[in-house]
Amino acid sequence: MDLDAFRWLLTDDGQALLGRAAEIVAAEPDPLRASTALRSHGTPEQVAAALTQADLRARALDKFGPDAARMYFTPDGLEQATRPAVAAHRAARLLAASTETLVDLGCGIGGDLLAAARAGITAAGVDLDPVRVEVARANLASLGLGGAVTVADATAVDHSGFDVAFADPARRGPAGRTFDAGAWTPPWPFVVSLLHRDACVKVAPGIPHDLVPERVEAEWVSDHGEVKEAALWSGRLASVRRRATVIRDGGLATLTEEDDPGAPVRPVGEYLYEPDGAVVRAHLVTAVAAGVDGGLVDEHIAYVTSDASYRTPFARSYRVLEELPYREKQLRTALRERGIGRLTIKKRGVDVVPEQLRKRLALAGDAEGTIVLTRVAGQGVCLLVEPF
Repeated sequence: MDLDAFRWLLTDDGQALLGRAAEIVAAEPDPLRASTALRSHGTPEQVAAALTQADLRARALDKFGPDAARMYFTPDGLEQATRPAVAAHRAARLLAASTETLVDLGCGIGGDLLAAARAGITAAGVDLDPVRVEVARANLASLGLGGAVTVADATAVDHSGFDVAFADPARRGPAGRTFDAGAWTPPWPFVVSLLHRDACVKVAPGIPHDLVPERVEAEWVSDHGEVKEAALWSGRLASVRRRATVIRDGGLATLTEEDDPGAPVRPVGEYLYEPDGAVVRAHLVTAVAAGVDGGLVDEHIAYVTSDASYRTPFARSYRVLEELPYREKQLRTALRERGIGRLTIKKRGVDVVPEQLRKRLALAGDAEGTIVLTRVAGQGVCLLVEPF
């Protein structure tokens, strides 16, 4: 994105063009025709900036809700920005820890800055990219929030004057997303040095447990069943070693290793529970098992079973109807006998591609069903279940 064109977009003339661009993008899916319709209203760079913002705002609705119509984005910034519900949870944790000032070292388009400012924390952000800085500054202003943003190298910033330092290292390189922590920006050694103070660092949910430094809390967070991130908390902000937090419409719930007395492996009971991905990532499946008075179906599989019916925010719940044949030919026969044509396939610990299996089964009944393919005591099993 052209920096001068974006700055012009914030002027009265630029806002007028952005309004026209939003109307055209909503009605005209062809980018060339949309650009042609606006070419008399600005330079090519200005028209491109307006169309880009209009398109990104439309794409951001699912992530940012009503705020998207007033915010500004870059393509990478929109993809990488923290979801508002997750950022709000983080800001609430910071506020509960009496955080008054925060520096965001690599603020991007300002997703976490916005949440911190809304929580009443005095927040400042830095980023190497002048465009992202300008976008973050515009987002704060557009939403009526306080905060300062400037261009700077996060690794060279003196952050000692802030209560908490926050960082969200960029995990993309020239070849795309990278899982090598040494290739992050800022790199992993800087992250480790930051965790010697009161800090929070957002990392990929796939971070290996052995990479988490001692005396640092790792929190895996899911939003409506989708694991979005892990966050590393250090200093006075860390209270446990492992935590799983699940966010849903009704609020959030959290589980830690202190809630985990362990649970045995046991035969499949009347109910089956599928732990949330954040629980699985945090290695707290046995905590869920203990919470439903149950156990594991297999020591290596993240399914929990119980003879009791529970509603838990940490797992999807199913009633086990019966065990069906595991072999494909016999399974097809059993499903057809039950008139099942619309089939949901859940699986863990088995080499099955649900879409391919569903196609091979070629079911045509009127009933709907759910099967779980997994391993019990090392053997493949198929369970017919119903959600509740």
